[in-house]
Amino acid sequence: MKTFTEQISSNKAVIRFDVVGGPERTQIAEDMSFLNYRLGAVEVSHEVTKGQPDIIWYYDDAVKSIRYENEQLILTSFWEEGELNKIMVTMLANEMDKCGLHPFHSSSVIYKGHGILLVGGENNHGKSMTQLEGCRRGAQIFSTETTVMDHESGIALYGSKNVYVRKRAKGTERSDLADQDEGVKMFFGDEPEMPMCYEPSNMGLAIMPCIDGWFKTDVKPMNQFEASYQSYHSMMNFYGLNQLICGVHGLVMPIVDTDERRQSRGAFCAKYAAGRPYFMIRAKSPQLVFDEIDKLMEELKLN
Repeated sequence: MKTFTEQISSNKAVIRFDVVGGPERTQIAEDMSFLNYRLGAVEVSHEVTKGQPDIIWYYDDAVKSIRYENEQLILTSFWEEGELNKIMVTMLANEMDKCGLHPFHSSSVIYKGHGILLVGGENNHGKSMTQLEGCRRGAQIFSTETTVMDHESGIALYGSKNVYVRKRAKGTERSDLADQDEGVKMFFGDEPEMPMCYEPSNMGLAIMPCIDGWFKTDVKPMNQFEASYQSYHSMMNFYGLNQLICGVHGLVMPIVDTDERRQSRGAFCAKYAAGRPYFMIRAKSPQLVFDEIDKLMEELKLN
């Protein structure tokens, strides 16, 4: 039976994906924008360098299933592209973690010469709009959805540059997510220019923005526990443990993590949170959020 093989990489992390059987194909995923949005610079190659696959998909099997055993993820039967996207994100993020690269659910900007991390945390309430307001004030975008951190130094090495996901692949459609173009129109009118920064950077300030039209402006410093807690949420976001992979069959992502790496990741979060000020900023608009960021930078002498 014919096998189609692809390797997917982000920096030094590489996973091999084998498809056994099924139709003739030239690629596994038609659109790589979701993987780039979630994991930064993702590359696809048909040159095989790994001795065994990380993902094996037995396409012709009758019953749809997913399991993880002996450090391999095994799929059977037909899977939609959107479902495969989520699976590949988890497996590549898992491999990145093994290589000392931590994908961090966040946006980030370089503003007045300083890196500012906009933390997604437990909720997702305005990091992209806050980032765009930063661009309106002269900031450069370092990352849009994911910032990849070095385990040893905590330096932000690289990040995703896609500001939005314009279309979700079949199998993962969502009606609860607002149209981001409408949000831009409401807050900004015309979309601001978005210059990009590609050099590794230290994120010296971490902000968790919360934007809602009813919020009174409020700025609170996060203590060590809360900063670490929100950071850990941002890092675990890629493992799919709180999400259905296939809603029709009720299939979930298996646990591909280990307790040893979870503890190591927690230690990284604690060290990272202790190394920079963290603030929660709640406000009605990204403009008001960034007004408070400007004030904090003056107080912290980051201007």
